[in-house]
Amino acid sequence: MNLFRSAFFPSRTRLHYPADSEGLPSAGESPTSSTDPIETLILGGGCFWCLEAIFQKVKGVQKVTSGYAGGTVDNPTYKQVCTGSTGHAEVVQIQFDSRQILCEALLKIFWHIHDPTTLNKQGEDIGTQYRSVIFFSTPEQKAVAEGLRAITQDSFAKPIVTEILPLEKFWPAEDYHQDYFNQNPNQPYCSIVIAPKLRKFLKSQE
Repeated sequence: MNLFRSAFFPSRTRLHYPADSEGLPSAGESPTSSTDPIETLILGGGCFWCLEAIFQKVKGVQKVTSGYAGGTVDNPTYKQVCTGSTGHAEVVQIQFDSRQILCEALLKIFWHIHDPTTLNKQGEDIGTQYRSVIFFSTPEQKAVAEGLRAITQDSFAKPIVTEILPLEKFWPAEDYHQDYFNQNPNQPYCSIVIAPKLRKFLKSQE
């Protein structure tokens, strides 16, 4: 089974990858491994409400938690992070079953559902807290992320600015941020910004 093609990969911009991204190391165990197949990946690419809503719909993803990472303040609040003074980025912690989807496929989705060429900005969301970033927890994840970033660059005219950094600490966001789109579908940001992206996501899976 092709673990990438069985996952969602939207068609906003066509990205080109070699078949199975040959030459890239695996970021986890083989889907047939007897070890614990649940892995974790932390990504930032704009507002975490949007990333959460999309990755919740990806086959193989077990749980998505919105939170903060990459800053200098312990247990930051949303209000603090929004000032841009903590150094934290809004991120999602993705727990996924590697028997169904691999880290590589999640990263391909990630680079396609946000603009990785805009520095500290996604749409009207501006600030370092909205930067494009991957926090890796293993050398294998780092290698896969760096390899795919180089390959993905060929599909963009502008330089990709996605940071690839070691994870020091993930801080879960406040409870009211969790499962935000599903709990607040009529909130203006959800209905105007997230809903259209999610509809495109679901349509691409048909």
